[in-house]
Amino acid sequence: MQKQYRNISVVIADDHEIFRDGFRVMLKKYPEIKLVGEAENGKELIDIVEKLKPDVIFTDIKMPVMDGIEATRLLLKNNPDINIVALSMFDEDTLIMEMLETGAKGYMLKNAQKDEIIEAIHHVSNGDTYYCKHTSEKLIKLIAKSSFNPFKKTPKPQFSERETQIIKLICEQYANKEIAAMLNLSVRTIEGYREKIQEKVKARNTAGIVIFAIKNQIHKI
Repeated sequence: MQKQYRNISVVIADDHEIFRDGFRVMLKKYPEIKLVGEAENGKELIDIVEKLKPDVIFTDIKMPVMDGIEATRLLLKNNPDINIVALSMFDEDTLIMEMLETGAKGYMLKNAQKDEIIEAIHHVSNGDTYYCKHTSEKLIKLIAKSSFNPFKKTPKPQFSERETQIIKLICEQYANKEIAAMLNLSVRTIEGYREKIQEKVKARNTAGIVIFAIKNQIHKI
């Protein structure tokens, strides 16, 4: 049976029309997601969001007139619960960090796969954070050393000894197959542990697990 989702309204801000066109075409394949507005810069984004009150906002970081960081700051001033996702290029770790500290719920690389973008929309619309699966080691370290902590309002979960062991191995970048061989367990068992860990920390991928582990001193860098 196909999972049913509630309808989600989305707004995108990017100064490249070609990117917005591609984003619009992609979302048309998902009837539960409706692209309700587009903006070329942060100033336009603020006007559109105030008028349409979308569930999720995707905004480029670098834009003319007003960038994504300033737009995010102003939007959150009046709407503290708004769900904003930063769109970035590979070499913008410092800017991504600034977006997260400003209050964005997550970020995506502009060349992310469509399935990941859809997954991000569903989770961020529920108030969860979402990190791109290709989070760089540099960005993880920046998050770890910063005051930004997306888990501060989350009750600290309890982990079994085995779960803690697996979290540490995930942080050391071992794949499920490698972890299974090291612990003499089946790959399916490790997958089960990983899913349970992700559920406990409200992470959607490895990047979220690693950031949680560093912030909660389960893993040290």
